[in-house]
Amino acid sequence: MNPDLDLTLDRVIRASPDAIWQAWTEPARLAAWWLPAPTRCRVERLEPVAGGAFVTSMSEDGTAFVPHLDACFLVVDAGKRLVFTNAVDSSWRPAAPDPVSMTAEIALHRHADGTDYRVLVRHGDRAARDRHAELGFLDGWGTVTDQLARLVEGGAR
Repeated sequence: MNPDLDLTLDRVIRASPDAIWQAWTEPARLAAWWLPAPTRCRVERLEPVAGGAFVTSMSEDGTAFVPHLDACFLVVDAGKRLVFTNAVDSSWRPAAPDPVSMTAEIALHRHADGTDYRVLVRHGDRAARDRHAELGFLDGWGTVTDQLARLVEGGAR
């Protein structure tokens, strides 16, 4: 972790790593929490394998959807770790996404109370990191992590 380039979020979620993994890798479950409510998410493509597509759309009214994320998975360590980037799109073409280019790593570690859920978002330079922070990284990723927790915490550990 480089504090000049990276942003992080770390929470304990009272659910098993398997439950969180399913929420990340099953399209219907991902759509239920991936964007801050009341914005709606539609999963266009979700291929949780290295090189697989991660494409979502969003809607404010639930009917008109616009592109949200066009990314690809770099690392998929089943049940433990996902790494994806929007610097390369789902067709493996270099991308210059708006508002920032990033690589996100989601790590799941067993914890006495469920799962230590860690997010590390890497940026290419300080300006991109600062822009992402100013746009509300902690609020946005924090909100969706809260939504994820509410979705999975009702399940078995």
